[in-house]
Amino acid sequence: MTHHISYNNINVGDAMPVYTSQPISRTHIVKYAGASGDFNPLHHDETFTTMFGMPRVISHGMLVMGITGEAITQWIPNKCLRKFNVRFAGMTEPMDLHDAENTKARATLTVTGKVTEKFEEAGEKRIKCDITVADALGAVKITGSFTAALP
Repeated sequence: MTHHISYNNINVGDAMPVYTSQPISRTHIVKYAGASGDFNPLHHDETFTTMFGMPRVISHGMLVMGITGEAITQWIPNKCLRKFNVRFAGMTEPMDLHDAENTKARATLTVTGKVTEKFEEAGEKRIKCDITVADALGAVKITGSFTAALP
């Protein structure tokens, strides 16, 4: 649910609402692969990943970015976004049902952010917000920022 937000009621240093995802499962990865057409074996083939010394498949980075975008648009209406940049900082493993207790924390993502600028550009009042996505153990998956024009 998008909150009603305006340029005048937000300040530098304000935090965006914390967003916590459901644990990413292999089903999420399969659905994303089908929707995106990205069938890289790193995302679905356990035999392939073990050849590279990885314990299991990993989520698509763009799936994690999509979750980040969902967190942003829960706070800022999509039509207000002007820029959205990320840097991928770590791999996200899905929750493994055979070891659910150990992997749920690695598969649950929390998106946080803080307003770092207020400015006017192109006749619009805008904010810039730095964002971080981390798993429940604190491992950072994405850093980035977004810019939004606010009423």
